[in-house]
Amino acid sequence: MLEVVSEATLVALAGALGGLLLGLAARLGRFCTLGAIEDYFYGGSDLRMRMWGVAIGVAICGTFGLSALGFLNLPETLYLAQSWSPTASVLGGLTFGYGMALAGNCGYGALARLGGGDLRAFVIVLVMGIAAYITLGGPLSALRIWAFPTTPIDGPLPGIAHALSARLGLSVNTIGITIGAIILGATIAPHRVRHSLPTLFWGAVVGVAVISGWAGTQWVASNGFEATRVVSHTFSAPIGETMLYIMTSSGNAPSFATGSVAGVLTGAFIGSLIKGHFRWEACEDPRELRRQIVGAFLMGVGAIVAVGCSIGQGISAFSVLAFSAPLTFIAILAGAAFGLRQLIVGFTPAE
Repeated sequence: MLEVVSEATLVALAGALGGLLLGLAARLGRFCTLGAIEDYFYGGSDLRMRMWGVAIGVAICGTFGLSALGFLNLPETLYLAQSWSPTASVLGGLTFGYGMALAGNCGYGALARLGGGDLRAFVIVLVMGIAAYITLGGPLSALRIWAFPTTPIDGPLPGIAHALSARLGLSVNTIGITIGAIILGATIAPHRVRHSLPTLFWGAVVGVAVISGWAGTQWVASNGFEATRVVSHTFSAPIGETMLYIMTSSGNAPSFATGSVAGVLTGAFIGSLIKGHFRWEACEDPRELRRQIVGAFLMGVGAIVAVGCSIGQGISAFSVLAFSAPLTFIAILAGAAFGLRQLIVGFTPAE
């Protein structure tokens, strides 16, 4: 296959395939980070939150299953290949979550809405992509590197399964699959969840999308001749990378990130057509637009500091059981809950 299609194209296709599934899940399954949090705190329903649990459980089982079969080298994956800063996870997660509440979407959700014709989401995508690159390699990068330096791992991997394996003497893959099964079992334990087919199906689809990212990039990294990073889906720096590729594609090759972003847009567009929901929408309130711009900027900064967004840390990093995943995910939830309370309830004491 590598004789016919370039390595960069194969990696981009792997990203596009998973992205397509994620876009469909957003539009047809209503898979959404902020929507799940809103439902849980203000809608009296935890089904969309449990959809996240299904996605995480499936992603963990599948990822460690790939490792057990020899199709994935866990130490090469993004979240286990570099050092971890708990402070960065907390501060970055809180910043991202608060920005998500202000913007009304995470990066993934904004892409899904843009695929359905929402031009307000286009502004969020642009600002978040720019903010991510400002923090990653622009004016804020020196401050970020000074405050939260990352270095290649030279010692035990920063993973939950690896730490437990060292203590218990069990194989990493056995521990990982067991943890994934426990999370999945606990998530679907209530009768109402087991009988909610959309919750089970679309949660599993998102988990499979993340697994496909690891499998695709690992295959190219193992069989190709170029240096290929083993990654899966996240939507912070990849949005900025896609914007850069659009402007300089004649001198650049596609990547997993560009494929993933294009896949989400395509899947969301198809899903919105199937549902009959595609329509052009624009922002009519300058205050709303200002809030979305500020929120998008905070998301871009927070995601780079935390090394991942709600999808990157919340599912992809969780799938390899990185130490960063649960802490960052909790911080994102806390930041979003704080922001939603500010917007919906306010902080003025009742008289």
